[in-house]
Order: sequence, then C-alpha cells, then structure tokens
Amino acid sequence: MQSQRRRKLLAANWKMHGDRAAVEAWCAELLPRAAALAGAPTSANTKLAMDVVLCPPAILIPYAVAAAADSPVAVGAQDVAATDNGAYTGQISARMLVAAGCDFVIVGHSERRAMQCEGDTQVARKAKIALAAGLNTIVCVGETAAQRDAGDAKNIVACQVGVTLDLAPKNAMAKLVFAYEPVWAIGGGVSATPTQAQAMHALIRGLIAKRDARAASACRIIYGGSMNAKNAAALLAEPDIDGGLLGGAGLVAADFYAVWQAAARA
Repeated sequence: MQSQRRRKLLAANWKMHGDRAAVEAWCAELLPRAAALAGAPTSANTKLAMDVVLCPPAILIPYAVAAAADSPVAVGAQDVAATDNGAYTGQISARMLVAAGCDFVIVGHSERRAMQCEGDTQVARKAKIALAAGLNTIVCVGETAAQRDAGDAKNIVACQVGVTLDLAPKNAMAKLVFAYEPVWAIGGGVSATPTQAQAMHALIRGLIAKRDARAASACRIIYGGSMNAKNAAALLAEPDIDGGLLGGAGLVAADFYAVWQAAARA
C-alpha cells in the first residue's frame, strides 16, 4: 500500500504552550513560506501535497482560525468531550469545535492517557463523536518503554486500534487518522528508527485491512515520536508513514517549516 496515494498530514500540537501573540507570529512567519513552498499565492485554494494543521490550546483556537484564514493551514483542537452536551464542567464538544472553525481534533494523546487516565474505550468514544461531527480525527496510539521492553508493544497498539475501529462510524473512515506515538520517544529528543516506526505503522494498517481493505489503503497513519527536521525525511520515506504529529518541532515556525520541506520532498 503505497503512501504516494495518500495525502500527507503534518500537525503541530502545541500542548499547553503559547498565547495570542505566539499564534499570530507563528502564522505570520509560516504562511508566506507556505505559499512559496506550494508555488502559489497563499489562499485556501492553494494546491498542496499535504494537509497542514495547527493545534493550539483550546482558548487560542479563535485566534488561530483568524490568523490562518484564507491560507492552506487548518486548525485543530487537542481534545474533545466524549458526549454531545450536558453538565460536564470544563468540557468542549465536537459541535463547539466545528462552530469555532476547527477541521481537526486530536484524541487519546499519551499525555491524556497517562495524566487524565483516559482508557481505550473513552478515547474511542471521543473519536466516534468527533468523526460523527465531521472532524478529521487523529487518534493517538502507542506503547511505553516498559511495554516495549516486555515485548507487549504490538499487543498494546493492536488493542488501542481495535477498540477505536469497533466504535468508528463506517461512513466516516475517510476522516480517521491514526498517530503512532511511541511514548518512550516523546519529549526526550529520542525517535524510533524508521524501521521501528514503519513496522508499527504497517501493523496498524494491517489491522485496518482485516476489516476493510479499501479503508486501510486510504487511511493515513502518521508518526508522533519526536519527528524533526533531521529525521523527517527518513521517516517519511517509509511506505506506511503518511506524516507527523509534531510537538517541540511544531512550536517554532522555522522548525515546522523545515519538516514541511522534508515532507514535500519525501
């Protein structure tokens, strides 16, 4: 299943960083470069070989939407509620995100799984409701160092993927994205090797293929373990790696653009 048939995706996950000025500065620096990279004026109609997404903290989403207006950069959220509405203090629904201008959302990031104790079923429920609302939904899966050392990495990831596929609306599979993020490679500057990453991406695609071969061929699977300008080209050269979910490299416009260039060449 060749990655050339799938549109690449790069998403900058800002986590709990930034403010309005940072969002506006990031867009002001990146968008003119984006136009040059695309070889066309910066506009929503610019034909890029990939989707590019900025995912700032929720309170900054309106500023990101305004700053990225009429550009190739889409805006996404870092999380979503597992219900449509109700007495859930502090939660934000999928419909609210759509109304605010989001096209993407991340669910199940390893930090939320660990710090907010989100289990596979809760993550799958969030994915289900986000997909039903029309959001492109990036579902994060991955193993810890202890799980990999114990030889359980494939089983852990297979379970995470399986529960999501069980609940995902069949008519929304085109908007489902999996992000493989080896937890042991996040934040410390250590990345999985291209061979390690490709093996897990191929596993995920195979799991999807067992249910729907066509969906597996179209589904984008991106890498989320410390991708940067130095390793992006090698990672993205692998046949089943369709892009990246960037943390540290997504905060600085110049760094993100360097990965974008690598992705464009891959």
